[in-house]
Amino acid sequence: MYKTANAHYQEKFGCKVYKLSLDGGFTCPNRDGSISTGGCIFCSALGGGEFAEHGESISEQLENAKKRVADKIKDGKYIAYFQSFTNTYAPVERLKALFYEAITPDYIVGLSIGTRPDCLPDDTIDLLKELNEIKPLTVELGLQTASDSVANYVNRGYKTEVYIDAVSRLKKAGLEVVTHIIIGLPGDDPVATTRLAVDSGTDGVKFHLLHILKNTRLAEEYEMGSVQPLTLEAYAEILKTCISVLPPETVVHRITGDGAKKDLIAPLWSADKKKTLNYLNQYLQSESI
Repeated sequence: MYKTANAHYQEKFGCKVYKLSLDGGFTCPNRDGSISTGGCIFCSALGGGEFAEHGESISEQLENAKKRVADKIKDGKYIAYFQSFTNTYAPVERLKALFYEAITPDYIVGLSIGTRPDCLPDDTIDLLKELNEIKPLTVELGLQTASDSVANYVNRGYKTEVYIDAVSRLKKAGLEVVTHIIIGLPGDDPVATTRLAVDSGTDGVKFHLLHILKNTRLAEEYEMGSVQPLTLEAYAEILKTCISVLPPETVVHRITGDGAKKDLIAPLWSADKKKTLNYLNQYLQSESI
């Protein structure tokens, strides 16, 4: 089997750890015209932050997020997770204020920052290194695919070599890296993407199912019949193969993702999160990995 995020956090922090998803009020160079105005074809209007808090200060978001999960979380600590859009796409002074505010509470034991590999200038990495010396920090990079041709199709906006360079610079700064990989992109080979992420030095991976969400360009292609979502069985088989190429020390932080039900068009089987996770875990345990 693979190393789970829960096991990783138990080793790292000595207790169960939960993520509190935050919105730092960022946008993305793939939306504001710096690279493109359309964003990635699969990305929702909230930039992947459907389950994040919104609107308030970071301190207020943290408290609200804690209240939201209070009924199911009796003890343990928390990681502040900047999830929506590109969370290093701002002047370093603004980043410093937001990130320091996030790590101030005693119940926050770490910081996780989701971003793009092309939004990590040297002064930003210096800031992340500084923060990491106070509380452990993880940078989550949205690679999605190692194929530049598929990346062009989804309008990612940077070449894979940019990701490789970003991981190298982050690792030199002593930072933990988690790579996001999508399974189900048309014409893609997620196993090759997984291998490239490992070879580049990633510490962990998050595997995501390609969701077709309302008000995305991918939804338009789906309506035209040019995109076929995976079945649960097909997804499980590809996921198993991806995990099989991971070294034992690589942490699997996620084996699938779930889009907001109100926006989900396909595949509809993914809306039943409990059933999906049970099937995937049973499949992975029953197969040789």
